[in-house]
Amino acid sequence: MRMDELPTPCYVIDEGKLEDNLRILRQVQERTGCRILLAQKAFSCFYEYPLIGRYLKGTTASGLYEARLGYEEMGLENHVFSPAYKEEDFPELTECCDHITFNSLTQLEKFKDRCGRAERGLRINPQLSTQEGHAIYDPCAPGSRLGVRIQDFREEYLPFIDGFHFHTLCQQDADALKKTLDAVEAQFGPYLHQVSWINMGGGHHITRKGYNIDLLEQCVCRMKDIYGLTVYLEPGEAVALDAGYLVTQVMDVVENDGIRTLILDASAACHMPDVLEMPYRPPLKNSGLPGERAYTYRLSSCTCLAGDIIGDYSFDREAEPGDKLYFMDMAIYSMVKNNTFNGMALPSIAVMDKEGACRIIRTFGYEDFKRRLS
Repeated sequence: MRMDELPTPCYVIDEGKLEDNLRILRQVQERTGCRILLAQKAFSCFYEYPLIGRYLKGTTASGLYEARLGYEEMGLENHVFSPAYKEEDFPELTECCDHITFNSLTQLEKFKDRCGRAERGLRINPQLSTQEGHAIYDPCAPGSRLGVRIQDFREEYLPFIDGFHFHTLCQQDADALKKTLDAVEAQFGPYLHQVSWINMGGGHHITRKGYNIDLLEQCVCRMKDIYGLTVYLEPGEAVALDAGYLVTQVMDVVENDGIRTLILDASAACHMPDVLEMPYRPPLKNSGLPGERAYTYRLSSCTCLAGDIIGDYSFDREAEPGDKLYFMDMAIYSMVKNNTFNGMALPSIAVMDKEGACRIIRTFGYEDFKRRLS
């Protein structure tokens, strides 16, 4: 079927665009020798793992379930970082992970002798904030719980550390990475010769148009050439950036105080939580800014949350119940964060090939809602 024939709501993964992104990432690997991993926290549609595994070196996880998913469904190099590990989870993590990174010296001390074949990493905090306007995503903010500061680092732990890890970026260009590397070198430089790898985390918007790939590659080669380190990058968004849609249908049109609102069967709160959390206004196919086109509407949902508002958009014609709308860039941080608040149905998942043909790979129903509650 074509995308306009899909039942709604439905996520659609654009496999052509996904592969375009993967080609860019593979080229970075080939030119620099770095190893790029899929950050599953952004995109965990394991149906596409065979494709992703043909281009990238493996997966990275934020806990046991993601680690298991990467191990079972991609089966390549598998890393995990968590601010703290549960005692009962750790034996399984050592079975399915190649790298286990610790957030504190306390956690390293607790588990350092139980990692088995897995290499041990330590997350560091270079204390350099590069975020602008998104404090919720700043792991270098004062009082941050994420990573060990240089003033808290203890040299006696070096024999138990195979590599350092930092993750300070969010949807940023390579200039922020360069500034971060300057801080890492200034603070941890004496220790970089004593480990074998460095993981520069995620937040690198490598596949975004205009991203400074040359500078990224300079940063990677700098760590390789000066310190002899294997360099890891673990982008999530860059893998599936602009590679997905959320198809929704207009259910009703409501007008109040001069504002016309489209009631949709998709929800910001349930199906694209970053719209409210970030917040941001997601791109919508064949639409414009408010007032830019003839007919302006506020897009909302059929949940009870008054603030479940996606944004204001304009169209060339009046909207009617039954119309389908296509939100773009919905592969990342959508399926992994969605929920069933108000008993909302989870969107189906479809894939679209390079010719535009779609097929549904997963549907959800009442039992999916019910079984997670009791």
